[in-house]
Amino acid sequence: MKYAEQLRHGINIGDWRQGIDVERLRTERQEKARKGLRGHGVAAFLAARPDNTRYLTGLRGPEFQPQLWYVLFPAEGDPVVFHHAGWLPVYPGEAPWIKEWRLARNWLSRGPGEEASRLEAERFAKEVKQELVAKGLQNEKLAVVGFDGLAQQALRDAGVTVVDGWPIMLDVTKTKTVDEIACLKTAFAATDAGWYRTWELLRPGALDVEVSAQAMLAAQKAGADEVPAGHLRSGILAFDRAFAGTGRIINYGDLVYGSFCSVKYMGYNTCYYRTFSVGKEPDAQAKSWYSELVERLNNVIEAIKPGNTTADAAKHFPPASKWGYKEEAELLTLEIGHGIGLYNYGYPIINRLWSLDHPQEFEVGMTLAIEGREGIPGEGGVRLEDAVVITENGAELIDRWPRDEVLVAPHG
Repeated sequence: MKYAEQLRHGINIGDWRQGIDVERLRTERQEKARKGLRGHGVAAFLAARPDNTRYLTGLRGPEFQPQLWYVLFPAEGDPVVFHHAGWLPVYPGEAPWIKEWRLARNWLSRGPGEEASRLEAERFAKEVKQELVAKGLQNEKLAVVGFDGLAQQALRDAGVTVVDGWPIMLDVTKTKTVDEIACLKTAFAATDAGWYRTWELLRPGALDVEVSAQAMLAAQKAGADEVPAGHLRSGILAFDRAFAGTGRIINYGDLVYGSFCSVKYMGYNTCYYRTFSVGKEPDAQAKSWYSELVERLNNVIEAIKPGNTTADAAKHFPPASKWGYKEEAELLTLEIGHGIGLYNYGYPIINRLWSLDHPQEFEVGMTLAIEGREGIPGEGGVRLEDAVVITENGAELIDRWPRDEVLVAPHG
């Protein structure tokens, strides 16, 4: 496997060398979004959800309820940010690149009741319509993404021409800019501190929740600006994929895999699996599983290159019948490649369920995670997931934690 070029910089910004250029990051994303809107004949996005809103504005916000804040992003002109109560009074001073701010409307997942929620949705739609009128876009198509059915119906009732914004947004975000790729590399590099801490702490008698908590703390100290709970699955829970965070006591000889996903740097997500053997070398069966898995993912990755499609890569995943399953849907998110970035399952998707009949073309600048597993339910198993960026020469690995064999823990 070929590795992508390493970053020359860390998380600190300096005037004396080129690092991640946050202004360029915001500007280039917005340029891509405007180009995508024009290409689809749509006047503007109306977008909620942190992956969409951050892409379009560079802003963050509260996410403890859906649709707490949102953005009207036109193909021409400045975006209008509708931000949440409490954030609106303080945020404009932090984000001078946003010129227009409004109060967001929300009905708290219909907690106030149907009538109150409907009335609030009507206010929401009326205020969006006012902004469209002010921009001369009231008769144009509005690409709506990340909103519930009540919001979309209220917009239609207000006379807004609503179209599905997800296909446009996924098309816009499918390839990454140089700064987006640097953000992903930073997130994966920080996560390697979590793997090292896991390697140090995994031992007979350790608790899975304690090890994973310490691993995420290490990733945060290394520069990740958002970390999840972190998941370890061990022993008889290591295949196929079910409960994590059980407080299970690690046993001597256990296979343990970590799914360190959604470790973020500036919103960009990892999706990153590795497997360890506790206290001793893995047995012959585990080594056979892992060797088969590495070979499989290598073949998938080698097929990821410009000019090929997801069908070329998906044929290297085994059919579901290999594990006794009746249909490919029983492997959904288990044997798969998927776009990563601000989205954790973006364009394109590689699997046998869809790709063979509905191939998507690989393009330079796409970033993907590719994952698989082997094992026996009730006995245990192994997992591996790598991340790649597509260059003119094919797919190059972003992640750098050892992948070719199962490491024995603890280290040292």
